[in-house]
Amino acid sequence: MQKTNSLHDESIDWKEVTSEEWEQRLTSNQYKITRKGETERAFTGEYWNHKESGKYKCICCGASLFSSKNKFDSGSGWPSFWDSTSKTAISTHVDTSHGMIRNEIKCSACNAHLGHLFNDGPNPTGNRYCVNSASLSFSFDAEKST
Repeated sequence: MQKTNSLHDESIDWKEVTSEEWEQRLTSNQYKITRKGETERAFTGEYWNHKESGKYKCICCGASLFSSKNKFDSGSGWPSFWDSTSKTAISTHVDTSHGMIRNEIKCSACNAHLGHLFNDGPNPTGNRYCVNSASLSFSFDAEKST
């Protein structure tokens, strides 16, 4: 269940929201994943096998992150995308946790942990943005829902 109505409000400086405020806005699972960097179990998230047309947005701030047009079945058990909605939507950071070197992906607008970026995706980018469902909300394409 989603606690927050995460409409993108550009008047809020999302990077200034406190941990206590995030805990009030998000479910426990959403908070652990987006604010503490945890990962949901594979094949358990709401969007790993989701096939509707639309936009995937940050559950925390509502920023547009991915389009269903760029989604593919990677077999990993997490939603996977070969590109983001814009070059500035996602930021990457080196993650050395769990004895590995990976590229962590975060929402550029609010620093929410989304998942990781791998270079084993399909053409045209070769990227696989491996994303936790709990870090996303979904909105249908207007032309598809009428």
